[in-house]
Amino acid sequence: MRVMETPNAADSTPDDAPESTGIAAQDWAQASAEPQYRAAVIDLLGALAYGELAAFERLAEDAKLAPTIDDKAELAKMASAEFHHFERLRNRIAAIEAEPNEAMEPFAAALDEFHRQTAPSDWLEGLVKAYVGDSIASDFYREVATRLDTDTRDLVLQVLDDTGHASFAVEKVRAAIKADPRVGGRLALWARRLMGEALSQAQRVVADRDALSTMLVGGVADGFDLAEVGRMFSRITEAHTKRMAALGLSA
Repeated sequence: MRVMETPNAADSTPDDAPESTGIAAQDWAQASAEPQYRAAVIDLLGALAYGELAAFERLAEDAKLAPTIDDKAELAKMASAEFHHFERLRNRIAAIEAEPNEAMEPFAAALDEFHRQTAPSDWLEGLVKAYVGDSIASDFYREVATRLDTDTRDLVLQVLDDTGHASFAVEKVRAAIKADPRVGGRLALWARRLMGEALSQAQRVVADRDALSTMLVGGVADGFDLAEVGRMFSRITEAHTKRMAALGLSA
């Protein structure tokens, strides 16, 4: 999922940002004493872990569409990074005495359906999905990470780190548009579809899990209020628009 250097909705923190308080200022040992918070973190790590595993599978499959051996190798490196992230998350779930498969299972159907509905038809659609689609999910998880305990937040931000392939995707997509401007319109429509599907999928995941939804709208940690949830999705949409511009596409 986390594959590109892109403008992220939660990349920067203002110099005058308030100090973390509540759970966001605690480590895991302190924060996990609250059962509902512990359940929310297990859900979050489970969703992230399955997302990384699904991304690994998808990138390996997308490599078959690559036009050159070098391109196949580039996607293989991306897939390898995703699997490494998956292993870190799975190990962390086990370390906090939860069962990794049980933590991932509630999210498998929704994530599999998202990837089924957004299967790329060619190489360029696959690049746009990796660059734009997966980054939307990354932005969402970064927003959530600001309210996590310090240990969990550090892990989440590390596995959301880009794997250095932004320039690769931008170069390939821009070159394709330059060679045939008609490609731009098709890819812009595809990216808009990815945006809608990704946001809908994120909202469904949260709505189906009580602990996660409580974390977002308040009641656990320094939870977002409903107005902040709206602002969060506005920031995610703004970051998406910047990514589209980087690709030479209209939002």
